[in-house]
Amino acid sequence: MSVAVLFGGSSYEHEISIVSAITMKKVFKSTDLEFIFLDANREFYSIDSSDMKSKFFSSGDYKKAKRLSLKSGGFYSKTFFGENLIEFDTLLNLIHGRDGEDGKVASLMEFYGINYISPRIEASNLSYSKLYTKLFAKELGIEVVEYQHLFKHSPRVINIKYPLIIKPTRLGSSIGVSIVREKAHLEYALDVAFELDDSVIIEPFIEGIKEYNLAGCKSNTWELSIIEEPQKDEFLDFDKKYMDFSRDSQVAKADISLELTKKLQESFKTIYEPIFYGSIIRCDFFVIDERVILNEINPIPGSMANYLFEDFENMVLRLANSLPKEKNIKIDYKYINSISQAKGKA
Repeated sequence: MSVAVLFGGSSYEHEISIVSAITMKKVFKSTDLEFIFLDANREFYSIDSSDMKSKFFSSGDYKKAKRLSLKSGGFYSKTFFGENLIEFDTLLNLIHGRDGEDGKVASLMEFYGINYISPRIEASNLSYSKLYTKLFAKELGIEVVEYQHLFKHSPRVINIKYPLIIKPTRLGSSIGVSIVREKAHLEYALDVAFELDDSVIIEPFIEGIKEYNLAGCKSNTWELSIIEEPQKDEFLDFDKKYMDFSRDSQVAKADISLELTKKLQESFKTIYEPIFYGSIIRCDFFVIDERVILNEINPIPGSMANYLFEDFENMVLRLANSLPKEKNIKIDYKYINSISQAKGKA
């Protein structure tokens, strides 16, 4: 089986996606990989494996690579005699943030009939927004952190007690996130977040809270990762997450009880099934007094959270063989023909 890794995108997390894609080159030991880069102008390029280095993209050298066009059946490169199809069995969507996580890639893959690993359109819409994620989780009976949603031009009346944390509603990788301990610093933190998004989520900042990360998917069976307790100071800022995205070896398992493990796993399954079929996601949970509380859903986690799995490569291949298929709708024009016949008789 061959896998195409799609990365880049018109996103604040563009560079993170490049780091994640380079990591995939290290993680996949025996699977043929094709690398397809989507630049900031939304042009597709076929990238040779030997060119998968960060400087190749930052220098603009990628523009010397083959340009690709996307149409029914896949990605094509122009040749002197016509065009060639880029051959692969399944596409792995590794675009973080806008384009990759907001449903654009999912829509394109569905429209052009390409097998792909990624949240489907509905799952993308729900998990891209931190607000919709909370509403979705609450509907499923999953507890979430207390929050307030604020638009850019709304009155800046905050009902959350200090200290609090401010997050852009539709950004990941801790970009634009601030901890605010007193009112004097509130305006600046809001201005930073609103430079990146037109709405924010405000939550209480809870000192020393226990956090656990769990990733997985469902192929023919549940494929759940180990549970990690991330090491952090106040919170995982951009720099720490940037380093995390380059991880390619399994991390240590959290030292927690079997009972808590089962609670976290059941919460993950409730969130995943069935809307996230066809994707590998990571859920970040808080635990307070043995209560499992959803912090965030990462629909396309950094480096696909490969570091949480014992055998990530073969899990991806198993998922690729059990992807959901869009229903084929047969169009036979029976209704139009019946009307035409009726009119003809009239």
